[in-house]
Amino acid sequence: MGSENQSCELCMNPGGAILWQSGSCRVVRVDDPYYPGFCRVIWNDHVREMTDLEASQQALLMRVVFAVESVVRQLFNPDKINLASFGNMVPHVHWHVIPRWQDDRHFPEPVWGSVRREGLTPRPVVSDAVLAQAVAAALANIE
Repeated sequence: MGSENQSCELCMNPGGAILWQSGSCRVVRVDDPYYPGFCRVIWNDHVREMTDLEASQQALLMRVVFAVESVVRQLFNPDKINLASFGNMVPHVHWHVIPRWQDDRHFPEPVWGSVRREGLTPRPVVSDAVLAQAVAAALANIE
């Protein structure tokens, strides 16, 4: 991990269970029992905004985001995928890839919104190893 910024959470920690990584970025799984398949794509170097990246780096990062979205759709069969890049709390370029279901805890609100229901519907169970293998296959020729 790029550690130019010693106070940055994503420079100091992986940000989740590492599923795939390259010299430029990594894909991690977020441990959230209500949103299995929730992943983050994190740029390794400490960069605050997408426009701080070169055009080729932006394109590479988004290819990774879209590949992860595709894998999550295949393995978890959500009703919708939310892609989000905020950085308000952690100003380090990263994208959230969040599977959503119409009966999940927050739908149609964002996962950071108010809980609307219990959200206890069983979801597909996919291990980190299976998810990592699928992400690696989708990203086999990325860099």
